[in-house]
Amino acid sequence: MDVMPQNGMRGVPAGWAAAVPAPGQEPPAVPAAGSATDPYQLGIDPDDLPDGLVVADEHGRVICFNAAAARITALRPADALGRPMEQALPLEDLDGRRWWQLTDPYGGLAIRVAQPERNLLLPGGREVLVSARYVRQRPRGPVRRLVVTLRGTEARRRTERSHAELIATVAHELRSPLTSVKGFTATLLAKWERFTEDQKKLMLETVDADANRVTRLIAELLDISRIDSGRLEVRRQPVDIAAAVRHHVEAHVAAGQSAERFAVRVPGPLPALWADPDKIDQILGNLLENAVRHGDGTVTIEVTRAAGIGGDDRTTEGTAVTVSDEGPGIPEESMGRVFTRFWRGSKRGGTGLGLYIVKGIVEAHGGTISVGRAPGGGAEFRFILPVGAPAYLS
Repeated sequence: MDVMPQNGMRGVPAGWAAAVPAPGQEPPAVPAAGSATDPYQLGIDPDDLPDGLVVADEHGRVICFNAAAARITALRPADALGRPMEQALPLEDLDGRRWWQLTDPYGGLAIRVAQPERNLLLPGGREVLVSARYVRQRPRGPVRRLVVTLRGTEARRRTERSHAELIATVAHELRSPLTSVKGFTATLLAKWERFTEDQKKLMLETVDADANRVTRLIAELLDISRIDSGRLEVRRQPVDIAAAVRHHVEAHVAAGQSAERFAVRVPGPLPALWADPDKIDQILGNLLENAVRHGDGTVTIEVTRAAGIGGDDRTTEGTAVTVSDEGPGIPEESMGRVFTRFWRGSKRGGTGLGLYIVKGIVEAHGGTISVGRAPGGGAEFRFILPVGAPAYLS
């Protein structure tokens, strides 16, 4: 079906214009329907693309300026089509230099095929992320098409704000324990003889606890870095997850919690689980600490066999762990944000990074984690880990 573009020529997709030949030159060949450059081959229109697309022909004149490019640049396609690229899209770098003169796509190095994405400025100071591709008919041949993609800077700014929030949160969390460590050590060094042995022991125990808190914060930062970059290593070995759960419960009881507050249920035999024991301890420690700190009543930990994980025969068996409490629970409108950075269920402290890390660890094992409302009305976290046996045991 023919499409009437903004330039009024029929048979050309919307957002495209016929290339305008230079005086005395033959018009460029129009690609046949179904050829590699025919947009109908894929059944799409340039306006369907989520990113801005600007294409210039071999003479440097704009033949495509899609709707996303118009939205990002605040320029009208009718003002760009048919004009030289440097006039239709007058870009400058952050030092005020004209980008098209610097890169010279048509007269520059014949071996160049692209320009990496960079932050450039439009007239008026509007920032855009720009990358370019030089389409040549043959290696070192003349540029046949100049393809430019544009993206707004909103996503990058959100990422930068997220990084700034992370730095501010960690700096705030580090300040308190470091101030305590500095204060107690300075006091002990200056007035050691004036304190009793019990007072010295109390101060040193406080310093030790605060040092452990700093260590945990640093470990969280390293985990976030590895999760975000996809470099979180999982060192698999056989794990008795029921025994790991009981160990964490015993640690909470030893720290002063009542043994009656915990209920551990392992209703049947479990499949052999291969996982990273340190990271399993990290998951269990975070979920139990959240249940104890933010929940009320009995904290129930149930470990069961799980089936139906994944979509193939190798991942149909696994282990499910459910941690629930009888507290106020998590509001329905907040459940979608539980596993994001900086989410806090209450104002009782914490960095808000723990559940984000838990989700990253579970997914690194090939598992899933979810949150819901427990039968007793509190929060219920459930994670499922596939067996994860090494290939040589299959």
